[in-house]
Amino acid sequence: MYNLLKGKKGIIFGALDDKSIAWKTAERAHEEGAKFVLTNAPVALRLGTINELAEKTGSQVIPADATSIMDLEHLVDESMKILGGKIDFVLHSIGMSINVRRGNHYTHQDYNFTKKGWDVSALSFHRLMSVLYQRDAMNEWGSIVALTYMAAQRVFPDYNDMADNKAYLESVARSFGYFFGRDKKVRVNTISQSPTPTTAGSGVKGFDGFMNYAEKMSPLGNATALECADYTISMFSDLTKKVTLQNLFHDGGFSNMGISTEVMDMFMNQSQDKTEEGLPKEKSKKKK
Repeated sequence: MYNLLKGKKGIIFGALDDKSIAWKTAERAHEEGAKFVLTNAPVALRLGTINELAEKTGSQVIPADATSIMDLEHLVDESMKILGGKIDFVLHSIGMSINVRRGNHYTHQDYNFTKKGWDVSALSFHRLMSVLYQRDAMNEWGSIVALTYMAAQRVFPDYNDMADNKAYLESVARSFGYFFGRDKKVRVNTISQSPTPTTAGSGVKGFDGFMNYAEKMSPLGNATALECADYTISMFSDLTKKVTLQNLFHDGGFSNMGISTEVMDMFMNQSQDKTEEGLPKEKSKKKK
């Protein structure tokens, strides 16, 4: 450990169970000397095991619905009381799509579900930063990070309306990040993580295909939840004080790849197999 966050205070959203990136980030923040409050929606708290994490890290849990200004105001006020001062870092690691859960195709959404997913996954980030900004709750050179995915830039058909939510989330980070940086000297960034087998992420149709394809395309392979936590810790630390308004790809190089030799070989082998299947038996035997 490097004591990168010694003396720092924070709020971590979204730790559901030990598979989640927020959970791993909380563990790493604790190891690096930080104190923080854990929070999630009341329903998520009932479904997860966050109390185990709180006990392990000496943290308190404050339920908060991220779609409620009143809940967020209470969360921020109570966090400053518990932690004894302003906040140095915040992780926004929450998102959901009811359309994905219900199997609604992107071309035939239930728009009430769409609005709810957008509210939870994306507008909540603006709402959270608004509360932090209005209450002057962040210390100078503090850091706010939200987790995203590159479906905000490229088409992943089964990611559905979550792609739109992530695109909005990234835009909010840039736009609000300008004001937070100019007025409060606080940096705001998003981390675009590899597909990661969290409880929430695994619910996306074709997720195993996402994972395998990204693994074969990325020169360094997929980034794990723990590796994402490490990167997030670096963004909370004073080592990245001038990094802001960025969408930071943490994906083993996937985001800059066109095609890898491994994926190309797969298609070449498939093409060869199809050619051989189409040959007359005599010619096929001679070729063998």
